[in-house]
Amino acid sequence: MDTYLDLFLNSFSDYANYLWSEITTPAWNNYFYWLIGLSVLVFCLEIWLPWRKNQKILRKDFWLDLFYLFFNFFLFSLVGYNAISNIGVQLFNDLLQSIGLENMVAFELQTWPAWSQLLIMFVVADFVQWNIHRLLHRVPWLWQFHKVHHSVKEMGFAAQFRFHFMETIIYKTLQYLPLAMIGFGIQQFFVVHMIGVFIGHLNHANLNWDYGPFKYILNNPKMHLWHHARKLPNGRKYGVNYGLSLSVWDYLFGTAVVPYHDPELELGFPGDENFPEDLANQMIYPFKKGE
Repeated sequence: MDTYLDLFLNSFSDYANYLWSEITTPAWNNYFYWLIGLSVLVFCLEIWLPWRKNQKILRKDFWLDLFYLFFNFFLFSLVGYNAISNIGVQLFNDLLQSIGLENMVAFELQTWPAWSQLLIMFVVADFVQWNIHRLLHRVPWLWQFHKVHHSVKEMGFAAQFRFHFMETIIYKTLQYLPLAMIGFGIQQFFVVHMIGVFIGHLNHANLNWDYGPFKYILNNPKMHLWHHARKLPNGRKYGVNYGLSLSVWDYLFGTAVVPYHDPELELGFPGDENFPEDLANQMIYPFKKGE
């Protein structure tokens, strides 16, 4: 028990030191500056090539979404998520050892070329996330958390990061086993994650792009706008276009719907006029009875 307590307490200082090092020591694999760099790049593309010409550069809730970006990727870990996840991983590893297993690695891919390892991890991770995303729309209590993301009324790159902190817990928990079975290291995960962040930025950006024939493989701004449509296409009560990075899953499983292209498509969900507009109340909203 003392070991778990020490791990829990040390996780706070360890993550604080890591975050301080990220900020003060730029490096090629520095997550903090990669995130800022990609955000600035896509923001500049929005200013240069806007699809919605009348949308302000600093659109509605721009600063709220920017705060969500730093909260969900840094502050949430600092205030407790990193410590809790470390305990969860240690408990899981101890459970494996108690039944005579050292790890959950089922496929030894470390000898494969680096490009193939990255490709497999990217595809597997995205497919798992696609399924989780569908659950967020179909399971009522999960939808209450996901409403935060769908409360966006004007789309821009930072809207990608407007999501409830519980989504981090849901995604990471459900992703852990399948990705652990592949046995990838932190460097591979960093590369795959940053590619996902970049594609996600573009999907939410104010850009008139669909990538031509590649739209059947990659999610894109025109396709993803329909995922955020307030009025969904007929017969699609649980939503459409669930892909995070790849659109191929939606085309394969029949959830891809792009009836037409309309940059002024109304966004949100029915009843969102009563949804809170500030971060604190958005965080509390899913936990309120009867919401």
